[in-house]
Amino acid sequence: MNVQQTQISAADTLSRREAGSGWHAQIPDDKAMLRAARDLTKDISAHRADIYWADMIASALVGYGALAGAILTGSLPLAIALGVVSVLALYRALLFIHEISHFRNGALPGFRTAWNALVGVPMLTPSFMYEGVHTLHHKRTQYGTIEDPEYLPLALMKPWSLPAFVLIALLAPVALLLRFAVLVPLGAIVPPIRRLTWQRLSALAINPDFRRRNPEGDLRRRVLLQEAGGMLWSWALIGSVFAFGWKPLLVALAVASVVALLNQLRTLVAHLWENEGEAMTVTAQFLDSVNVPPPGRIAELWAPVGLRYHALHHLMPSMPYHSLPEAHRRLVAELATDSSYHGANHAGMGVLVSRIARNTMRPRG
Repeated sequence: MNVQQTQISAADTLSRREAGSGWHAQIPDDKAMLRAARDLTKDISAHRADIYWADMIASALVGYGALAGAILTGSLPLAIALGVVSVLALYRALLFIHEISHFRNGALPGFRTAWNALVGVPMLTPSFMYEGVHTLHHKRTQYGTIEDPEYLPLALMKPWSLPAFVLIALLAPVALLLRFAVLVPLGAIVPPIRRLTWQRLSALAINPDFRRRNPEGDLRRRVLLQEAGGMLWSWALIGSVFAFGWKPLLVALAVASVVALLNQLRTLVAHLWENEGEAMTVTAQFLDSVNVPPPGRIAELWAPVGLRYHALHHLMPSMPYHSLPEAHRRLVAELATDSSYHGANHAGMGVLVSRIARNTMRPRG
């Protein structure tokens, strides 16, 4: 797409946006950007096992160690400090579920199993809750539509919807505990409960209209194993109250609740949420998504494991997280200032939350 086309498209987009129409559907694909993303990153597309394993294991061990310290210490300030460390480390470890959902067959053998044993099952968020779900969000014809499990037009909803969207995440750990401790065993006996649990409570989705289809192939076997592991672990957590009292479980649930809250805040600013349900071009999907690149450093805490480059990830979903910073540097250096690529780069969470909040307050025609 040449400069003139870009300018015309931008002006048309602005007028349609102000008119409240489906402006995203009108953005043509920036072929130069798409070609550059493909050609400039071929040599960094391999998953490096040494980085994945070391990062995941270190994050988990630091998180659990800090959690144990927060439970055992008698100092409230130290407990809070250790709790913060535990939140950030376990949050990072948990977000490897996003990478796993994009693994192709043969990528990093054993990593999924190890992650589930070390992180997924202990945090009651095994990988089946994202596998086969997140990839629907990347489908060309489903992104931003009613069939997208991870999309809501939050910027077009009522102002109160934003705090409600974020704060409801605090209930996630208790809901997951009840899911695995109560609904999974009941579902093994009562088929309607099993169907309801699978369709409505087995995916990390934000679209309330999403209904999950039955698992197929290898995923079906993994679901059975991971649900069994989650059920046994949830019983162990509840049983720990009788052996150790309430404090360990309550501290762990508090840490898990803040992890869920942080992830929901990241989700809130992962997209602009301005699409009204129309199918979108790849470039439109990219521009509705968000990069928060350097020089800011704090984004690496609230959007770790490559998720600060979420828009770039939508261009190249299979690119390993450790290669996204280099891919971004190459594209910034290669593409002209009028390229669509620069339109997805944003300054930080505060700017994005303000933009989305302002949009919820705009009058609708």
